[in-house]
Amino acid sequence: MAGHNKWSQIKRKKGALDAKRSKIFTKLIKEITVAVKEGGADPDANPRLRLAIQTSKAANMPKDNIERAISKGEGSDAGEYSQVTYEGYGPSGVAVFVGCLTDNINRTVQNLRTMFNKSGGSLGTSGSVEYLFDRKGVFTVRRNPEEPIDEDELLLQLADGGAEEVEFEEDYMTIYSVMEDFGTVQKKVEALHLDLESAELQRLPQTTVRVDDPDTLRKILHLIDALEDDDDVQQVYHTLELSDEVMAELNQ
Repeated sequence: MAGHNKWSQIKRKKGALDAKRSKIFTKLIKEITVAVKEGGADPDANPRLRLAIQTSKAANMPKDNIERAISKGEGSDAGEYSQVTYEGYGPSGVAVFVGCLTDNINRTVQNLRTMFNKSGGSLGTSGSVEYLFDRKGVFTVRRNPEEPIDEDELLLQLADGGAEEVEFEEDYMTIYSVMEDFGTVQKKVEALHLDLESAELQRLPQTTVRVDDPDTLRKILHLIDALEDDDDVQQVYHTLELSDEVMAELNQ
């Protein structure tokens, strides 16, 4: 799990920057709508909806927007979205895995192919990079510095609930689980009344690719940003090594 701590940090920092863009609300509204269509409008009985609402609140989405998204999911005009994934390579062999929710697959694949081609990369076939990632449950929990915790005791409780690893930082803790234990760990986190900011099934790279050439690095970062900006794209995972230099580039 080495390097996952840096991955979780940059995802949070990047998310904070992306939250300034209205597009993140579009993605969250889409996720809430699909969650309601699949599992109903009661968050207590619909774990996917409950997590979507938690994520939306963490992104400071207004309550009215959340309620409208839930109502839209219950209505007949909610639209039909397909969950699809795409895989490819950016410059220097950086693998990229993209998760989408789309109502027009032809549009989505054409847009993604154009982005990859412009970066000097290429969109691949299904399975071409998926094997380079591990599917893990990733839970981000806010810590209150005024409420110290017994980390050893918490580790024992979380391990008992199925957690594979826990990383402690000053303001956050990140909990990892195997994919099969995601639901069990989620229930344990809720039972412990931890301040859960996000809970996701993510694809974490088994190995990473270091890129030293500044021009190549900029092309890769531009590809990642372009993918994340696309309305049909919900998640982007990659094997780019997240060094301090890369983190600084992402935060500019």
